[in-house]
Amino acid sequence: MPTISNKGKAMPQSPIRKLVPFAENAYKQGKTVYHLNIGQPDIKTPQVALDAVKVHSLDILAYTRSEGSEGYRTKIADYYAKNDIYINHDDIIVTTGGSEALLFAFGSIMDTDDEIIIPEPFYANYNGFSTASGVKVVPVISKIEDNFALPPIEEFEKLITPKTKAILICNPGNPTGYLYSKEEIKKLASIVKKYDLFLIADEVYREFAYDGAKHYSILQGNDLDQHAIIIDSVSKRYSMCGARIGCMVSKNKEVIQTALKFAQARLSPPTLAQIASEAALATPQSYFDEVITEYVERRNTLIEELQKIDGVKVAKPKGAFYCIAELPINDADAFAQWLLEKFDVNGETVMVAPAAGFYSTPGVGLNQIRIAYVLNKESLVKAVNILKEALKVYKD
Repeated sequence: MPTISNKGKAMPQSPIRKLVPFAENAYKQGKTVYHLNIGQPDIKTPQVALDAVKVHSLDILAYTRSEGSEGYRTKIADYYAKNDIYINHDDIIVTTGGSEALLFAFGSIMDTDDEIIIPEPFYANYNGFSTASGVKVVPVISKIEDNFALPPIEEFEKLITPKTKAILICNPGNPTGYLYSKEEIKKLASIVKKYDLFLIADEVYREFAYDGAKHYSILQGNDLDQHAIIIDSVSKRYSMCGARIGCMVSKNKEVIQTALKFAQARLSPPTLAQIASEAALATPQSYFDEVITEYVERRNTLIEELQKIDGVKVAKPKGAFYCIAELPINDADAFAQWLLEKFDVNGETVMVAPAAGFYSTPGVGLNQIRIAYVLNKESLVKAVNILKEALKVYKD
């Protein structure tokens, strides 16, 4: 019988999506499921983006350039300039979501068995991208007690070996919601220059910064021109997850030229989605102001309700729309499945993402869950109440 590859066997399941069959069964039983498990915003996509697709005048849905259309990349560069990031369109490769941008980055700078240092917990698919690329993740643990702040730079330095090629951060963070400060970015800049490494920053949640804090990009200033790679996406910024448009940005010409070869191998990013994404760049600031106000209110509601539950510890996010909560249980995977299979309050239950899948260190995060506060405030209150009632009766 033909065999499956070792790489295929090693590919991790998504901690976010693996519980979907249990949620579907809950629906079949007539239950209402509050989805706190996935970062799918319920905010409306900007109308200007939807209209651009409706009224396009294309006669042929043709390939675009492998690096994305020049018009779109030029407007992306203009967008970055408004955020004090000064690049030109040749520094950008448009990708099929931020996911493909990460795969291109990994493929361009790392060989099999090379190492990448990532503060954990981190976006679960980093594990999958690393496995697919034959790259080893070397974790440095951030702690809920510290609100998941950047670990001491000395902890990074201890982990650097001849095989280390990069440090990867998500800023603001998924799943923690932590927003790295300018000072923390500068510390990382110093170490990557000292050891001649790349610094990859997943900045897809750039607009989502709260409490007066400002996002600081790794490409603000010119001290990391040859070391920095930005991963970006329209998915969360414009509530356009289904467009599957992202980009990879670097001033390092060799990196871009190498990534372009990967882009050419998959031909081009989707044409209609680029049209929508280019139009979305015209979204007024008022849209973001309203969205940020809404997410701050949701965050505050969620944190306040979670803090009312005995035995629950929660870190307060500074950005994005996620938080990590530590529960008085031993196995969040089993708890999440039990919620969907065996528990409800008046026919309603909750779907959460077990946090162990956001770590690469075995045995860490087993009693934690990630919550995406992408529901309205009333639904968040109901969902947390269901968690509260569930914890009263749940037995590990």
